[in-house]
Amino acid sequence: MSKTILQVIPQLETGGAERTAVDMAAAVVETGGRALVASEGGRMEEELQAKGGEVVRLPVASKNPFVMAANARRLAALIRKEKVDLVHARSRAPAWSALLACRMTGVPFITTYHGIYNQNGAVKGLYNSVMARGTEVIANSDFTARIIMQRHGTPRERIRTIYRGTDLARFDPVAVPEARIEALRQAWDLPAEQPVILNVARITQWKGQPTLIEAAARFAESKDFVLVLAGDAQGREAYLAGLRRQVSEAGLSERVRIPGHCDDVPAALALASVAVVASVEAEAFGRFAVEAQAMGVPAIVTDLGPSRETVLAPPEAGEAERTGWRVPAGDAAALAEALDHALSLTHLEIDDLARRARSHASRFSLDAMTRETLALYEEVLSRGENT
Repeated sequence: MSKTILQVIPQLETGGAERTAVDMAAAVVETGGRALVASEGGRMEEELQAKGGEVVRLPVASKNPFVMAANARRLAALIRKEKVDLVHARSRAPAWSALLACRMTGVPFITTYHGIYNQNGAVKGLYNSVMARGTEVIANSDFTARIIMQRHGTPRERIRTIYRGTDLARFDPVAVPEARIEALRQAWDLPAEQPVILNVARITQWKGQPTLIEAAARFAESKDFVLVLAGDAQGREAYLAGLRRQVSEAGLSERVRIPGHCDDVPAALALASVAVVASVEAEAFGRFAVEAQAMGVPAIVTDLGPSRETVLAPPEAGEAERTGWRVPAGDAAALAEALDHALSLTHLEIDDLARRARSHASRFSLDAMTRETLALYEEVLSRGENT
């Protein structure tokens, strides 16, 4: 692809949209194109640049209407100067600026609907609608595609389901050196041989950490384990303090670790006996469950959003096809039961489940995501459509 692609995203910190932006920039460069990313930057900026992407620093995280209007002019100037062929927006505030810039310049505009955005009220609905205004709209799951159609009346033929990609070479047990695993075990102070329940998610209410702590407390006397809640609080100090207080009051202080952001998720999963997604609100995709399955780790997820696409479990799948468990959101008793079940599997049962899980995770590969997105870029450009 000998084209210049501009992605627009507020920041390059942690998160699925940010990870996808970096992965797509690398794919564009690998196929002979030029990858620009308009953003305020962040911890993933260095990786993006190492892969050949170029960061253009603009204040695109701002929701101030005057700043957004100014950003539209800045983006239009950037599009003209760098001869951008296509713009791909990944978040709402910068998407409005990008849409206006594309209308000023006649460059195609596409979006990825990365989140299940709060839709309370007509104003919020209008604000969200920009993510459905692309020439093509990428949904990162069939669940998200249905949300787009229901909320915005977008025709199904304008929506492409392209699953968020997981780097299966990186999330491969064979590819994770023992030294990395041991370094993380020591950093987190995890006793050898003790089962690890792992949750990797932002430290925020809707990710469901309180439910997971309550579930762990329910079988703490009958099972040996350490619970790791890894994630960035991103300034939510009151919520983090509340989690620590809940842990203490449940008598789990010696059995729960809250280590902050995790830079090495493959090594964390190599330490895990079971991986948990405890979210109490629907996510658009939820990559952690796929990463766990790619590593052959039993996954327990809440039965929300696209979890029926990402984790196979009865009644939709037979017991012989199971790759994990789905439980009602916020139901600590059901989560405790699933955890008890997962931690009671025999070695043979774990091996069988891991084989099925790795096979299922191959549907959500990074290669498939980049290939399908690049093909969509080419298709839009070949049609010569302007926004």
